[in-house]
Amino acid sequence: MSFTNREIQQIEKKGLTLDKINYQITLFKSGIPYVNLSSTAVLDQGINSVSAEQKTHYINFYDSKRNSVSILKFVPASGAATRMFKTLFKFLDKYDPNKETINSFINREKESNLSIFLVGIEKLPFYEIVVEAMESFYPDFKTLSNNKQKHLFVSAMLDEDKLNYGFYPKGLLPFHEYKDHVATAFEEHLFEASHYASSNNQAELHFTISEKHNHKFDEEFKRIEEIVERKTNTSFNISFSYQKESTDTIAVNTKNEPFRDEHGQLLFRPSGHGALLENLNDFNADIIFVKNIDNVVVFKFEQEVAEYKKMLAGILLETQEVAFKYLHQLETKNVSEEECILVAEFLSNKLNVVISSEFEKYSKKYQIEYLTEKLNRPIRVCGMVKNEGEPGGGPFWVKGENGQISLQIVESAQINKKDKQQKDILKNATHFNPVDLVCGIKNFKGEKFDLNEFIDPKTAFITMKTKVGKDLKALELPGLWNGSMAFWNTIFVEVPLITFNPVKTVTDLLKPTHQIK
Repeated sequence: MSFTNREIQQIEKKGLTLDKINYQITLFKSGIPYVNLSSTAVLDQGINSVSAEQKTHYINFYDSKRNSVSILKFVPASGAATRMFKTLFKFLDKYDPNKETINSFINREKESNLSIFLVGIEKLPFYEIVVEAMESFYPDFKTLSNNKQKHLFVSAMLDEDKLNYGFYPKGLLPFHEYKDHVATAFEEHLFEASHYASSNNQAELHFTISEKHNHKFDEEFKRIEEIVERKTNTSFNISFSYQKESTDTIAVNTKNEPFRDEHGQLLFRPSGHGALLENLNDFNADIIFVKNIDNVVVFKFEQEVAEYKKMLAGILLETQEVAFKYLHQLETKNVSEEECILVAEFLSNKLNVVISSEFEKYSKKYQIEYLTEKLNRPIRVCGMVKNEGEPGGGPFWVKGENGQISLQIVESAQINKKDKQQKDILKNATHFNPVDLVCGIKNFKGEKFDLNEFIDPKTAFITMKTKVGKDLKALELPGLWNGSMAFWNTIFVEVPLITFNPVKTVTDLLKPTHQIK
């Protein structure tokens, strides 16, 4: 693919290379194959169940080690709240209080979410804030009909010249209403971190955010820092980063040619949460917790949630201890055949690595090389929650192009649902991925892995978009916990639903885990 000098300068200015761009265009042309599911990961076949006694053991093990290791909580937080209010934006766009009642609109448009929102409106954490705003923007609103009042309530929430909640970063929206204040998701992550992601009464948190919101997060931390530190007896080191421009991907037209905008410039797009691997790769903590910004609970549930985080971290540390011991042995080359078999069993039983059926035929020298290569990788311990609704993305055994089977987190978009066998495997999934990870990113010598070496580039996504009325194809990098961690060693552990409380729609804030009473 040939580019003008001006375009080459544009590419290089973003920190990209011609090789990367040409590779991306090759992916558009060849298409990205669906993942080949081998089977569903289920309890005792890819997913571990933990007894109450084992849970206590892992929590105690983690607590005994946490003050001697470095800990980071990594929170993807760049998303705006726009999708949370999708139903309400539609309501503002289509509803005319002078022509019909809200009930008739709900029935006509089949908008049950709007009905739930209106029934629970006074329980929303920002109810009083919006009412106060209404009194300022619409002094006579109390004289209006109930339908018009509700319409103006939503206007005050979402209009750009009013509270503009739809374009807030989700982490800074009012999430929980306490007796004396309203807490954001950002604040709740600090409180939560003090329970499990602190070491020697210090907690380090990193939020990946949109650059345009940087000052807002800084202001929020300054506002709450003293209170949170006093209540938790923890000091917080907070840092922020943005999705790097060098992770943007080129867009193409329907003929797989570089898309050029109305100014004749190449169009680049952010490449999804897989881009955040670069941000994660900048850290070298011993333990990294990964959890999305909107997955928080009110204070009374934090201790219970924290127990499961500590349990996962205890599993990671105990597994690493054994793995590192074996890697030191393998490095000496002074290991017996019996010891090699013990390492192979550990890989198979504890790290879900499918060992080659030819392993016992290998020479001892090659056995040592094989085991070292399989064992010396980053480790992730991931909580998995039982499916209660429709099956979606989650834990599966996947067959790679080389025929090797491995344990992966797969999104439903990566699966060919037209293939009956693949669809049946998806349908039989028992658990889903709540994005609840504890990561070990150092090797047995204490050196940090380069996480870019463990990506499966063929697990990217291609999506259709439009720009200035023209169709285009966009490329998303392998997801952070999907293909970006494809060649990590993986442990899946069943955790209860209490650990998964995302706020995908505004009505999720009415659920018990987001309510004080």
